[in-house]
Amino acid sequence: MPISRFVEYEDASPEVRAVYDDIMESRDVDWINNFWKALAQHPPTLKRTWESLKEVMAPGALDPLVKEMLYLAVSMANTCDYCINSHTAAARKAGMSDDMLHELRAVVGMASETNALVEAYKVELDERLYRAARKT
Repeated sequence: MPISRFVEYEDASPEVRAVYDDIMESRDVDWINNFWKALAQHPPTLKRTWESLKEVMAPGALDPLVKEMLYLAVSMANTCDYCINSHTAAARKAGMSDDMLHELRAVVGMASETNALVEAYKVELDERLYRAARKT
């Protein structure tokens, strides 16, 4: 259950509507999801978050599908159900197959398991591994 109200398009200020319009145009959709409606209670946060997300998720050295799958993996690790659904939909739209989703889940599960084991055993980082991770 939400702890705050959503700002619907018809009730939004011109500033919020401008962000909503950009979201819909950028995503090629005709609706605004609840995440953005919740943030719209504070227009500066809505605008800043949307602008940052657009910049980070834009094509670059990583293609959009890889970025969506990374976002999805982090959302799974953080157990954010809303974000899991949002970025599963976005990754599917970008070309993620069912097989890719299953492999991603396996990788997230394995990483979570080995991360937990490293922390449980308090494994000290090997100097050679440390150096290998920093080679360019």
